[in-house]
Amino acid sequence: MRRTAMLVSVLSLAALGATVGPAQAGPAPADSETRATAFSDQVQDRALEFWTDARLNAAKEMAAPATAPQTPAVTSLPTDDGGPRLSVPPAVFPDAETTAPATDETPVSTLASEPKPWKRGGLISRTAGKVFFENAAGDLFTCSATVANSKNKSVVLTAGHCVVDARTGEVFRKWIFIPGYHKGRRPHGTFTAKKLFHLKSYVSSQGNANWDVAFATLRKRDGRPLAKIVGGAQGIKFNAPTGRYVHSFGYGGSRAEGNGERLNHCQGKEHRDLGRPGSTMWGIDCVQTGGSSGGAFLAEFKADKGVGVLVGNIAVGTDVSEYHPRLGDRARKLYRAAGRA
Repeated sequence: MRRTAMLVSVLSLAALGATVGPAQAGPAPADSETRATAFSDQVQDRALEFWTDARLNAAKEMAAPATAPQTPAVTSLPTDDGGPRLSVPPAVFPDAETTAPATDETPVSTLASEPKPWKRGGLISRTAGKVFFENAAGDLFTCSATVANSKNKSVVLTAGHCVVDARTGEVFRKWIFIPGYHKGRRPHGTFTAKKLFHLKSYVSSQGNANWDVAFATLRKRDGRPLAKIVGGAQGIKFNAPTGRYVHSFGYGGSRAEGNGERLNHCQGKEHRDLGRPGSTMWGIDCVQTGGSSGGAFLAEFKADKGVGVLVGNIAVGTDVSEYHPRLGDRARKLYRAAGRA
């Protein structure tokens, strides 16, 4: 693929065009923060036809807009935007259409203080995947996402900037997810977005990274939801404790990360983002590059099984660290809306 070896924090949002197309914003939910955009079956069918291998190869890695977070409307650092804690456990379905994970020859670091290829297989090798989409200018981009356990078993967590143009509020189109992606292979097929969900605050703040979280509800295949096909879903927690030991996963586009063609892994103890005024994000001292945006931050991770609990998504980075928004009450409501779609 055409590659950008830029950190997830340095691609200018000006590179993106405003998004137009046949997506339809649904009726405003009771929760005024939740923004949902639906795609018809016909539009999804066209997206499936559109994403040929050649177009996958042409997609550029998406990175976060180079903007500093503004002071958030809420100030509670311990719980981001407050609300009750919600803990959804992982789900594992042993009868799913699973395949042995592909591997690379590069050795895996036991500490992974810099991105290393993930070779241990497990559920994460099937629930992590690549996202592809198009903006209004016809530019093609790629991000990362992870299957999250939900009521409908059809939800993935990703970054807000992988769903919506924060300057205009217009949602990206031809949005697909390929779980278990590895070197162009689609071991579990391709899934289209039935609905995309982002936060009003992310757009109204012109890309405040504190709200850089999004969910997608994906269309079933042959009547079966995504999680049943890939063999399970990662757990997810909202308003969870911070400062924990976490693992991150994504498809960074640098040469050292395999040019976006393999799943990479970092791990470390979370620390607060002290480099941006008003930030409520947490991160680790490891940096995955453009294309990893939207990838998982997992706590309580069992490496032998590849199973953990999502506590955020890769959003922004510095020269030495990568950060995720806290999954607070607004994200919890967004997730619940996606799980009901």
